[in-house]
Amino acid sequence: MRGTGESLELIQNEAAEYRLEGLVLMIEGTGRDKTDGKTVLQALGIISYDDEAGTYHMRAYNDGRYLETVVKLAEDGRGMMWGFKLGEIKTSSVLRMGENGDWTERHEITISSQPPRSFMELRVSPQR
Repeated sequence: MRGTGESLELIQNEAAEYRLEGLVLMIEGTGRDKTDGKTVLQALGIISYDDEAGTYHMRAYNDGRYLETVVKLAEDGRGMMWGFKLGEIKTSSVLRMGENGDWTERHEITISSQPPRSFMELRVSPQR
C-alpha cells in the first residue's frame, strides 16, 4: 500500500538462510513492480538470539535506514512477530510458516490515533 492509499503489486524475491553456523538468520528481499520490473523495495533483516536477555533481535535495513526490534516467536514455533514505533507511527508484523517451507507476512501500520491498516502482505514460496 502506497502513501496515497493505492496498492502496488510486486514480484517479491526473498532469500533466507542461516549464517555463521546457525547463529544468525539473514533474510534479503527485493520487490519489483509487476508492470515494468523496476526495483521498488529492497530490505535486509538479520535476526540473532541474545543469550543474556533471552530474546531474539532483528536489525533491518531498508531505503538507507535501519531499525532494531525484538522478535517474538509464535507459541507453535511456526512464525514470529515484530514491530517498531517511530514518533506517531507504529507497525506490527506477523510471519507465519506453512508446511512446505512457504510463508506469509502481514504488516499493519498505525499513525497517531487512526485505526491500524494493512500496508503490505507477502506470500513466499520456496524456489524449486
